[in-house]
Amino acid sequence: MLKNISPLISPELLKILSEMGHGDEIVLADSNFPAKSTAAGHEFVRADGIGVLDLLHAILPLFPLDTYDKENFLVMQVVDGDPIPEIWNDFQNILNTYEPDCQITYIERFAYYERARKAYAVIATGETAPYANVVLKKGIV
Repeated sequence: MLKNISPLISPELLKILSEMGHGDEIVLADSNFPAKSTAAGHEFVRADGIGVLDLLHAILPLFPLDTYDKENFLVMQVVDGDPIPEIWNDFQNILNTYEPDCQITYIERFAYYERARKAYAVIATGETAPYANVVLKKGIV
């Protein structure tokens, strides 16, 4: 056991977070996201039963976002006709807590999938909220 590390962060995830360098990206995928196929050839971790919000609260105290790139916290834009997800307000509140100078960037659905395919790692969570996928870009300490 380690002090001050959330028990939601598995040893495998902690290793990945530590290995990542400046500019590397990690995807926190909701339960509807094609996480395994997106991660093909990259790191992949299952975080079953853990929601994206809880995982963000566990990761962001350890993980600096890239302040040199405004696209450091990305979510997929809603498809026309879909409602704005309530979880996005929670995302902004979490950002205000851990990275107050950062904002959410919304990118088109297929551009998001393409970005996610290039990520260092994909974490498959148990999150059931729609549009609850996040790409985090690592910065420096």
